[in-house]
Amino acid sequence: MTHFPRAIRRLALVLPAVLLVPQPLLAQEPATPSPQHVTPAGGTPWIYEGSDVPRDEEWIFGELPNGLRYAVRKNGVPPDQVSVRVRIDAGSLHEEDSELGYAHLLEHLLFRESRYLGPAEAIPTWQRLGATFGSDTNAETSPTHTVYKLDLPNVNEAKLAESMKLLSGMVRSPVLSDANVKAEVPIVLAEKRERGGPGERAGNASREVLFSGQRLATRTPIGTEETLGAATGDSVSAFYKRWYRPENAVIVAAGDMDPLQLAAEIEKWFGDWQGEGPAVPAPDFGDPVAPAGADPENPVGEVGVVVEPDLPRSFTYAVMRPWRPVQDTVAYNEGLLRDALAQALINRRLESRARAGGSYLYAQVSQDDVSRSADMTFVSFAPLSDDWKTALDDIRGVIADALATPPSQEEIDRELAEFEIVFKSQVEQRRVLPGPRLADDIVNAVDIREAVAAPETVLTVFNSMRETITPELVLDHTRALFTGDVIRASYVTPATGEASAEAIRAALGEDIAADAEARVAAQAISFDDLPAVGEPGEVVAQAPIGVLDIEQVEFANGVKAILWANDAEPGRVAVKVRFGAGYRAIEPEDAVYANLGYAALIGSGIGELGQEELDVLATGRKFGFDFQTGDGAFSFYAQTREQDLEEQLYLFAAKLAMPGWDPNPVIRAKAAGKLAYESYGANPNGVLQRDLEYLLSDRDARFRTPTPQMFDAATPEGFRETWEPLLKQGPVEVLVFGEFDKAATVDALRRTFGALAPRDAAPADVLERPVAFPEAGETVVRHHRGDANQAAAVIAWPSGAGVENLRESRRLEVLVSLFNNRLMEAMREHAGASYSPVVRSEWPSDVNSGGRIAALAQLRPEDVPVFFAEAERIAQELASAPVSEDEYNRVVEPLRQYVSRASTGNLFWLYQLEGATQDPRRIPMLRFLLADYTQTPPAELQALAQKYFGSRAGWRLAVIPQGQTLATAAQGR
Repeated sequence: MTHFPRAIRRLALVLPAVLLVPQPLLAQEPATPSPQHVTPAGGTPWIYEGSDVPRDEEWIFGELPNGLRYAVRKNGVPPDQVSVRVRIDAGSLHEEDSELGYAHLLEHLLFRESRYLGPAEAIPTWQRLGATFGSDTNAETSPTHTVYKLDLPNVNEAKLAESMKLLSGMVRSPVLSDANVKAEVPIVLAEKRERGGPGERAGNASREVLFSGQRLATRTPIGTEETLGAATGDSVSAFYKRWYRPENAVIVAAGDMDPLQLAAEIEKWFGDWQGEGPAVPAPDFGDPVAPAGADPENPVGEVGVVVEPDLPRSFTYAVMRPWRPVQDTVAYNEGLLRDALAQALINRRLESRARAGGSYLYAQVSQDDVSRSADMTFVSFAPLSDDWKTALDDIRGVIADALATPPSQEEIDRELAEFEIVFKSQVEQRRVLPGPRLADDIVNAVDIREAVAAPETVLTVFNSMRETITPELVLDHTRALFTGDVIRASYVTPATGEASAEAIRAALGEDIAADAEARVAAQAISFDDLPAVGEPGEVVAQAPIGVLDIEQVEFANGVKAILWANDAEPGRVAVKVRFGAGYRAIEPEDAVYANLGYAALIGSGIGELGQEELDVLATGRKFGFDFQTGDGAFSFYAQTREQDLEEQLYLFAAKLAMPGWDPNPVIRAKAAGKLAYESYGANPNGVLQRDLEYLLSDRDARFRTPTPQMFDAATPEGFRETWEPLLKQGPVEVLVFGEFDKAATVDALRRTFGALAPRDAAPADVLERPVAFPEAGETVVRHHRGDANQAAAVIAWPSGAGVENLRESRRLEVLVSLFNNRLMEAMREHAGASYSPVVRSEWPSDVNSGGRIAALAQLRPEDVPVFFAEAERIAQELASAPVSEDEYNRVVEPLRQYVSRASTGNLFWLYQLEGATQDPRRIPMLRFLLADYTQTPPAELQALAQKYFGSRAGWRLAVIPQGQTLATAAQGR
């Protein structure tokens, strides 16, 4: 196994492998900063007050005299990055009735203008610092908090200081003028419009029922058009002054710097912050209360039936208890683990019943503390038909059995083994946990008023809980989960008259007999008892590929593997298997089976083993089994670990060698497809999801979303007839990247993939099957059944495909990023027409057709012509003149930092090298990757724009509401 420091991995993008020798660095030792308010040794950090949870020693905590609290730590994943989170303890639940949406509006306004950033300067300023807007710089508003997020790449002391200065100006001194509010409200309304439609209406109606009488029932972060439209600089300032105060703020910083430096910068820029006026206590969020006369033993309360013709059926009922702050102790966490165990046992039984065929598509039990408003046990399910009552009774019967009789010890042991593998993996992977996740963990702990624990502590708490667990104790926790002050329910259905609140209330009030048949019987299945894939194969070639220490291995049966054994990510092994010809091998009449393959192929089993038996085999192991149909190959993918790698390889190889054909997963996938289909027409985005790929491939039937009629005509027998020959197709490529023993893995590959029978080659006409691009002409129009103010528009141009011009595809990404920035400014800032327009480049590298550049946006129907005009204008401007140096750098620097960070991980190299056993040209092209993204001069980008935009008009699609005609000219604004 090799060790390549993350910095050396990045150098591999620009230097030959033979030069990858670490060189000594000469630097002066910087002076250690001296923050003044770090929690002293032996003191109790603020997050651990009242808790006996062992402190995570990697975090350093501090509290300033003004009440602001902070947490900092050293973290080198990704290298040279610092992740900063500024959390304000105010969300939509803190709003008065006249302020609905203000917490989220403030999130926008802080990015618009502040003490150190002029109007609309925040995004370009962060780009110049290497941070990509939307991924590296972002924010979120929830009912209980607002969080500002910065992942700062290529950090040094000067850049950190500048960033903390800018953040302090945003948080402490935003410019909340009437002009800024007037400019930002249309953007927020565009975001609200894009979220709107049947899904939002159903969600709002369900929330009003489930949280009846509480603030959460009527307060969503997006607000209302009325309150947002009435917002002024003064009214927003009043909300800001009430809640944006240092005692309501927590700042978290985790990154590749001295944590004391991080603490010193926080103290420097936030230490003298003072709130304006007296502190205001948070409002009472309210408690769930049963209505008068409810049965104390079964306190069924409010029930709602929501009719949305374009949504599939979904049913949720919840057992609700008041939320109260807890003492976050070890004993409390042991109780949470017992609760989780009780839920896992029920969920396995519910899933087992659904797999076998029944009255519901899925069902799940989950406990959650929702927005500090209620402690809730949810039961959520999707009936397969309009007979919601049978589905509800079946699910309640499974739960009734769990409430009546303790689980078996075998069931408990199985779930505990699943928990153990998760907690052990977290310990193994602790040193590669990314900084953004660690920072978010602190933010989330503060939000729910709990402490944080190191992975070792979590494993220790689990083991201490495990020693005390008994079937009777699990039964006690199960009963507690389904005991509460009130039970509320919401049913979403497409059909009027299918259900009533009275009927649902009566059904929930009925006594249900316990259904013990759903219990999953213990089974003894061992990998040792499974049939061999075949006779172990012979290695016919093994050699390095010339990049880092990556090797290629070839077996006598034609299977080829790319292996990189390294210790950069402890406890992780990524495995990808590519086989066959992907979409090229799908016949047009088999589109429905291509669609079903994603949902049913893995579940249909291996040999005599169905999904239930495969789950038993997976107990106590870390397996994955994702399946995808790609442009030029099918693929399996998994994240596993060294201890389970051989078994993971066996499962993948056995799926190719001896697939099972259980019909139940196919039947279930058909039902899911039919239930989802009607919802596609509910809004513009759903229509794009349904039709865009089909239309962009010039109506190629292989890419058509199956209709309910197509699902009805599909059969398990047809599924097998389609997929059985596809699973026999070659070539086969196996990629294994991560912490593993190379020699042992080659031997495991001999017994699995090397033992496969030689694969069938795809016919030549299949391999040459192209994907066409539609001719530009009249705008294609599709209609949706959603809100009258919602539309979507797409404009697209054909581009390239294949490995030969792969370097051009990278340069095209730079051009597309420039296009994206300009379109965002045109549509969001100037016109207020769209919240999040986006431009994408798709360049399939393992086929020779199908590439395209597409710009799309959700907007108002009357703004569709604005979008087309702006997109065409930008395309032609990019083709007619090179971009400025500043605009160029604002795109290139974030791309440089993205590639630099991504290249420190194994998956980056796996994705770059997949397919290289069939087309070795990919390997030398790696050397130019960073240069292609960062050293393509503006004149070359202009030439690319001329090539792809200059000589042709874009193909256009508009999705508008039913009953409307397409606007053909921009209307006055």
